[in-house]
Amino acid sequence: MDGMDRIDAAILRALVADGRLSNLALATRVGLSPSACLRRVQALEARGAISGYRARLDPALIGRAFVVYVTVGLSEHTKAAQDGFERAMRRAPEVTECHNVAGAFEYILRVEVADLPAYKTFHTETLGTVPHVRSITSHMVMGTSKDERA
Repeated sequence: MDGMDRIDAAILRALVADGRLSNLALATRVGLSPSACLRRVQALEARGAISGYRARLDPALIGRAFVVYVTVGLSEHTKAAQDGFERAMRRAPEVTECHNVAGAFEYILRVEVADLPAYKTFHTETLGTVPHVRSITSHMVMGTSKDERA
């Protein structure tokens, strides 16, 4: 990123690791005074390098431990078909990510639900009712060895 130095990079790394760091703890970690650190964080936020802060939730405790990556092919490659599909996915609370991709299919979804019966309901009642959906391939997550999403 233009104008970013090693201290800005250290601030970003520290906040990715723990977004709840106090300004004092962050300043100590990156070797700045608290006021200089706060100015840097505010500048990074203003430039869009920091776009927000999130809580990481335990999927099992909130009833979303069954994760499925779904590839979806559309029968039409029109803007209207894509817009309609994307609108439907924004309305589906089970869909936590929706990516338009190049390749053998048009979309990859991350779907989080309680269990297999809940996924079947989503598959049938949500995906199965969206116009222009030609193909659906489900990839159930068996385990996760790395996840750096915030």
